[in-house]
Amino acid sequence: MSNSETSSAAAPGRQPVRFGVVGHGWRADFFLRLARQAPDRFECVGAVTRRADVGARLEQEWGFPTYRSPEELVKAGAPEVVVTSVPRTANPDVLRALVSLGVAVLSETPPAEDVDGMRRLWADVGASELVQVAEQHPYLPVIAAVRALVDQGVLGDVTSAQVSWSHDYHAMALLRTLLGVGGESVRVSAVRTPAPVLEGPDRSGWPGVQRVEAAVHTLALLDFAGRTGVYDFTEGQWFNPLRRRHLIVRGSHGEVVGDQVTWAGEDGAPLSAPISRRQIGFDGNLEGAGLDTLTWAGRTLYRNPYPGARMSDEEIAIATCLERTALWRREEGPAPYPLADACQDHLLALTVHAAAERGEPVMTGVEPWADAVRLPQIQSHPSTGKWACR
Repeated sequence: MSNSETSSAAAPGRQPVRFGVVGHGWRADFFLRLARQAPDRFECVGAVTRRADVGARLEQEWGFPTYRSPEELVKAGAPEVVVTSVPRTANPDVLRALVSLGVAVLSETPPAEDVDGMRRLWADVGASELVQVAEQHPYLPVIAAVRALVDQGVLGDVTSAQVSWSHDYHAMALLRTLLGVGGESVRVSAVRTPAPVLEGPDRSGWPGVQRVEAAVHTLALLDFAGRTGVYDFTEGQWFNPLRRRHLIVRGSHGEVVGDQVTWAGEDGAPLSAPISRRQIGFDGNLEGAGLDTLTWAGRTLYRNPYPGARMSDEEIAIATCLERTALWRREEGPAPYPLADACQDHLLALTVHAAAERGEPVMTGVEPWADAVRLPQIQSHPSTGKWACR
């Protein structure tokens, strides 16, 4: 049976994820689209907007009801998970309100604006264990594939990782996931330099007139007591094709550079093979359109859990985050990315900026959430519970 025939079917007997959204806009739309792309896996039961006219527009565009408060959404829609997509200054109070209602939350990133805000939020809702955070980057297919190599011991003991991918807390989530570090104290050094870059697209598309502008380049070194993380990001890099994404992971027995893997064979001889992406829908292929698998040296490291849904990698990762939150709430899987992890990653990002501003290394402390930090378990297939690596 082809992927187009299997579509995006969930595990037999499993109900779709019933979710609601607080807020609206560019980020919220990623979650709303899931209900259209994979309706057998996701069902949006409503959204909260403060203004009735905005709610009316959303109802017409998306076809679900809207409410003026989280309480109304929870009472009328009975969601399993509520996604918050509001400004970081407003997010903590929204989280407190939802936790008081006893509902599971998938929070916007970051969960609070600064370290003091995160400490207050943790003191208020940390013990509830109801808050996950919508950090999709560890669930990107290529990152899941690399983590599979790490978990299988192909690289030996991982000692360093370098990411030039996304900014701040997103990059910190990648570094910690790849290095396998938790909430311990970290020594951070960083520098910032302006550099000319030809302007690329933003959320609204390409500029009418391209021009060269100065973009801040931040380079940071994070010492995790024996493991090293390198953060490399240029402003506007998210969309600019002139600043490609880079990934390096090094261990005692090999390394990954981009999609190339080098490792030591059984006799110690160096071997190399790429991580290969199978994309369906090219030429005469009629299996659908989108990612099928990521393979390496005869092994399937990652299989798209939403075949037939025509999702981008980013959408696959966001869908995985949302679905895993529901499965965690149903006690059918581990927590995908708890509040403690999000607080730790935002702490590291803020420390990078502090080190760059001071021009000297900064040491983080051990925060109240440190003991609750856990790494994402990214291999288990969200729809079947089977291991994606085999």
